[in-house]
Amino acid sequence: MSFFGFGQSAGLEIILNGADTRKTAEIKTEDGKKERNFLYYDGETVSGKVIVSLRKAGKLEHQGVKVEFIGQIELYYDRGNHHEFTSLVKELARPGELTHNTEYSFEFANVEKPFESYTGSNVRLRYFLRVTIVRRLSDLVKELDLVVHTLSSYPDMNNPIKMEVGIEDCLHIEFEYNKSKYHLKDVIVGKIYFLLVRIKIKHMEIAIIKRETTGSGPHTFVENETIAKYEIMDGAPVRGESIPIRVFLAGYDLAPTMRDINKKFSVRYYLNLVLMDEEDRRYYKQQEITLWRKGEKSRKSQTASPHLPSHLVSAETGFPQGAAINGPPSLPEGTEETEDNGNITNDDNTPPIEGMTREEGDGEGEKEEVSPESQ
Repeated sequence: MSFFGFGQSAGLEIILNGADTRKTAEIKTEDGKKERNFLYYDGETVSGKVIVSLRKAGKLEHQGVKVEFIGQIELYYDRGNHHEFTSLVKELARPGELTHNTEYSFEFANVEKPFESYTGSNVRLRYFLRVTIVRRLSDLVKELDLVVHTLSSYPDMNNPIKMEVGIEDCLHIEFEYNKSKYHLKDVIVGKIYFLLVRIKIKHMEIAIIKRETTGSGPHTFVENETIAKYEIMDGAPVRGESIPIRVFLAGYDLAPTMRDINKKFSVRYYLNLVLMDEEDRRYYKQQEITLWRKGEKSRKSQTASPHLPSHLVSAETGFPQGAAINGPPSLPEGTEETEDNGNITNDDNTPPIEGMTREEGDGEGEKEEVSPESQ
C-alpha cells in the first residue's frame, strides 16, 4: 500500500515494512467517515522506507530530510494547540540537493504507544508518521496515519455488580450484573428482581451510555452518547418477578474505557436502567462498567517487539490471565434463569437501598433526586 504526497517539484511515498502481511483496523475520521489504517501495538517497531520522486529534470535543493513518529491529542475546541505525548525524529539527509529519485530507510525501534487511537465527539488521539523535506520557501510534507490498539488483562477478581435501589414505600428492585469489567466482544448477563412494586410500571429498558469528558475546569465538555438501548420488559411486573438481561457487545462500535488520558480526556461507559410508569414518569439508575480490549486467541508474534502484549492471553484458554470467564456461579452464561419467590426478602445481608433518580412528566423536565431509604 502506497501513499503519495503531491508537491511542486517532488513526490513523497511512505512504504512500511511488512505492509503486505500487517493487519489493518478501522477508525473514524473527524467528519464521521471510516478509514482503514495499519494496526500496531505498544512496543512494536515501526520501520519502512521513504521514496522521494523528482517530478521534473533538474535538482531539488533542501535544508534536510526527516521522518517523525508522533502521538498527539487534538481537542476540537482548541484547534490551534496539538498536545504531543510521543515525538521521535530521525534525520534522513543533511542539507544539500537531490538530482535523482532517492530512497531512505528508517526505523523507530520498540516504540512506546501508551494510549489507544480514538476519535470522539470533541477529541481525537492519533498516531502518524510525518516526512518533511525542509525548504526555504515551503516544506514538502507527507503524513501517514496509524492505528494503535491497547490490550489489557485483569488479574484481580472480576466481581459481579449487585445493588438494591428504590423509592421509599413505592418501589424496591435489585439488579445484578455478572461482571464489572467486560471485553469489547463480551456478553453482559444479569437479572432484575422486583422486591416491592406499588407503582404501575409499564416499561423497562437498559441502555449503554458512553460519556466523553474533555478539558478541565471551566473548559470541561461532557458528551453523552447512547450506544445501544434494549427493552427488557413491557407490562406491569409483580413482586418477586425476575427479569433476565443479556446484552451482546460485539455488534457495536466501542472503544476501551479511557481514564484521564494525558490529563486531557476520559471515556467511560455506564449501564442505564430505566423504568417508566403509567404517568410517563421515568426512574433510572446508572452503574459504571469497565470495557477493555482482549488479545486474539492466536496472533502471530511480530519481530522486534519485546513489549508485545501476547503474554496477556492464556495459551490454553485464549482469555486474559486471571480474568473471569463465565462470571460468578450464580450467573453462568447459558444457564436458565430461575425464580425463588420464597427467598425474596430483605434480611441483614441485603445491601443498603440506594435512591433512584426520577424524572417528572415525560422525562424531559426537571430531575428529582430520591433520597436513599433508611434501613
